[in-house]
Amino acid sequence: MADIKLSTQSPGSERSAPESGNEQAEKEALIQAIELLFFAYRDFVSDPDAILEADGLGRAHHRVVHFVGRNPGITVAELLGILRITKQSLARVLRELIERGLIEQKTGTRDRRQRHLHLTPDGTNLERRLAVPQHTRVAKAITDAGPDAAEVWKKILINLVNDDERTAVEALITNGEVP
Repeated sequence: MADIKLSTQSPGSERSAPESGNEQAEKEALIQAIELLFFAYRDFVSDPDAILEADGLGRAHHRVVHFVGRNPGITVAELLGILRITKQSLARVLRELIERGLIEQKTGTRDRRQRHLHLTPDGTNLERRLAVPQHTRVAKAITDAGPDAAEVWKKILINLVNDDERTAVEALITNGEVP
């Protein structure tokens, strides 16, 4: 793939001069990188999707199980901040996970209005079943890409996160500190 140079030009804006061959190659390389991201995501979620479908669950359930598993005791408000979904959507997903015995809610000790979420043993089992194929896929991709791949990939992904949220996301993934 050709080197990709960053442009300060906004998407869809027009240039006054025609693109050079090098600019066209850079634009094509950028489009290919974006398309690869779509294909990689499709395949990254394919194994968990099959497990979820067999259990009558979907990707929203997966995200909740993942973040509750990574952050035991997370509050509903904190989870809403991470997932950026409506309260109604989260309430529906949580209700299903609680009814299936995958997540339990505990009332906050300091603030009784807070609901702290924890995976049950069955929820932990589901979380592991969903995570193993993804861990395997990512580990193989990083190994196959070479010794510096993990750090470069992390830099690329963190730079895809909105500027004003990077610090909070980095704290969440490295220290388990919920923003």
